[in-house]
Amino acid sequence: MNNYIISLKNHRDKNIYQLSDNFSGSDSQGNVISFTNYYMEMNGVPFFGISGEFHFSRCDDTYWEDEIIKMKMNGINIISTYVFWIHHEEEKGAYRFEGRRNLCRFIELCKKHGMFVILRIGPFAHGEVRNGGLPDWLYGMDFEVRSLDKGYLLYVQRYFEKLAKQLEGLYYKDGGPIIGAQIDNEYQHSAAGWEITTGVSDEWIPTGADGDSYMVKIKELAKKAGIQVPFYTCTAWGGGAAPVKEMLPLWGGYAFWPWIFYSHKGEHPVTPEYIYRDYHNNKVPKTYNFEPFYQPETMPYACCEMGGGMMCSYHYRFVLPFESVDAMANVKLASGCNLLGYYMFRGGTNPRGQRTPFLNESQVPKLSYDYQAAIGEYGQKRPSYDRLKRIHLFIQEWGEKLCHMKTYLPEHGEEIAPTDVETLRFAVRFDGTSGFLFLNNYQDHVRTKEKRGCRVTVQMRNEEITISDISLASGENAILPFGMDMEGILLKYATVQPLTIIREEGVSTYFFFSPEGLKPRYVFDAETVKGVEGEYRQEETDKTVEIHPKQDEIDVFFVEGMKSKIRIVTLRAKESLRFYKIHLNGKQLAVLTEGTLLKDGETLRMESEREKESIYFWPEVNLEAVKATKPIGIFKGFLLSRKKKELPLDVKEIGPARYTIQVPDHYMDGVKEMILAIQYRGDIGQLFIDGDMIADNFCNGEVWETGLKLLEHRLAGEKLTLRITPIKEGSHIKVDSTMAARKEEVDSVVASVEKILLKPVYEYRIDIKV
Repeated sequence: MNNYIISLKNHRDKNIYQLSDNFSGSDSQGNVISFTNYYMEMNGVPFFGISGEFHFSRCDDTYWEDEIIKMKMNGINIISTYVFWIHHEEEKGAYRFEGRRNLCRFIELCKKHGMFVILRIGPFAHGEVRNGGLPDWLYGMDFEVRSLDKGYLLYVQRYFEKLAKQLEGLYYKDGGPIIGAQIDNEYQHSAAGWEITTGVSDEWIPTGADGDSYMVKIKELAKKAGIQVPFYTCTAWGGGAAPVKEMLPLWGGYAFWPWIFYSHKGEHPVTPEYIYRDYHNNKVPKTYNFEPFYQPETMPYACCEMGGGMMCSYHYRFVLPFESVDAMANVKLASGCNLLGYYMFRGGTNPRGQRTPFLNESQVPKLSYDYQAAIGEYGQKRPSYDRLKRIHLFIQEWGEKLCHMKTYLPEHGEEIAPTDVETLRFAVRFDGTSGFLFLNNYQDHVRTKEKRGCRVTVQMRNEEITISDISLASGENAILPFGMDMEGILLKYATVQPLTIIREEGVSTYFFFSPEGLKPRYVFDAETVKGVEGEYRQEETDKTVEIHPKQDEIDVFFVEGMKSKIRIVTLRAKESLRFYKIHLNGKQLAVLTEGTLLKDGETLRMESEREKESIYFWPEVNLEAVKATKPIGIFKGFLLSRKKKELPLDVKEIGPARYTIQVPDHYMDGVKEMILAIQYRGDIGQLFIDGDMIADNFCNGEVWETGLKLLEHRLAGEKLTLRITPIKEGSHIKVDSTMAARKEEVDSVVASVEKILLKPVYEYRIDIKV
């Protein structure tokens, strides 16, 4: 058995204090947002922010509301969005805020659904947008961008004033949802190419050279224009300028690095992103990807760019392992993060330009910015969505307590090599009496070994807890509780992950789940337990009551304490991925479904690619005119169904690597979305309608999906043309003619279509009587 020890004996509470007025603000009702040096607060109570990036201008505005709802259903409570200058002033002096560029309407929808907003206003943004978001016309002006030149600042001020006008009445101080604004992006750390020179002289936008003075000046311009928010942020990684007395420094981490292939040759390196660290400890002034210009304990460790996905670039095609996303959240959480931030959470498609048709930069597809995100380019739910939802439910219930907990690492824990697939990776967050043991068995670019029979001893001042028989499947992560007070009943430790609590009159129901590989076990302090009811295996000592619930089904048992009685439900991993918690008609409900659940007010809907979809509720509800199905444990089930959509496709090869696709008439009748799924081999895939490109993809071997809903009127009587740019072997340009002739010659090409089909997305309305 592998034995591990972690000592918490030297625990001291954090010295927590309020940050300055630069990090606080009040709304019209007197509610206050503020920050301590460790976490964010709402009216003096710790608030655990979970931010997801969603670029409004990279999504057609008809999608906005449902995508915001999907993010909220997942547990996101802050939407972060870039405001790309080039999307709003592509032509000098001609501002555009209509349609998908309607910033005001997007923020209003965020407000409608109770979502806070952090605007990333630039002026430089990057985000794989053309010129990093700077308009082309700045290239030819008589000043340097990203500098303190008065000419440049004049145009920044003018742009900010236009933005501020769009946002009137939507700032937090006015009762709106906008709580923060990011100033520039990666200043003095990163830049982007001037795309008008790409392929010729390849000139680059400067990274900046004016340090904190530039950042402070841009903040002053934003405030002067009217962009006044409780706090301003900056990206602090990589040595970027971060004036922490003025702005909240934000951090992040990516395990997939397309940018290194500008110069890197060979395989992608294994990264150190999945090693636990302590990011809020003055005794650890710097560590991997964290070298602040300030004492770590003087500011919160907060993130805005944790890899919620990653785009394929031209020189790096890969399929994102979706378990990498929640593993990143687990590691950041354990390492001291009290504000999670994912980039991206919802992928998108770039808008078309007026002067330049394609506004992505040249290393990525011309239109697509799907990013393999938790919510895809056309609203698809990815496995990372469900995996993250489990962690977010945990944070919603125990986040306030987590905010006060310090990070503890085992001896030499930070020194584990990323290529070490044998050693158990673990960390603890602890507040002096209770805590959580974090486990991670995922590593990018190498497969970890299944962990079996490990033992972790947690040493505290007054007692020692040994959690034995810890096993964890390869690629998985877990959060295990110890010292958890459950309404007077003390859970000494458990080998299950807390999910949430459903509170009813008289009894609270605690939901846990068994991560893949772990055998569920609860160990209670015997002095706090009067009795246990249910079907389980039990072991007792003078000091503990140990419960082994059933593993092959949803298990339920009751524990009675001195003052309360609680219900404990243990889900299997597969049910935890289908789990939602909702509030409907004043009642809390637990829901299981493979579909994508959307709750708008008291209206419940569901998206699904299946014409028959099951949904399960607990406590019991009634669905009118809906067929009941076999229950799962305590959950009562219903079968929703729609008439199956017959979807023949007429596909013809009309030339080398060129095809036409005829979509049947009335293909959108009765469906919410129609996904065109293409499995192909080649370099780049592009779809056209009458010569106009409507979608593109860098081939990485996965199915390429395109939503056709918005194209219905354009497809009437028209065909889609699919063009596959082949992979070329032995390509060279022949230039031996004396008459200025040039032509490409290749030895062989790879370009073929393996499968093309349509996948309808149905929407079900669920009318519940609670």
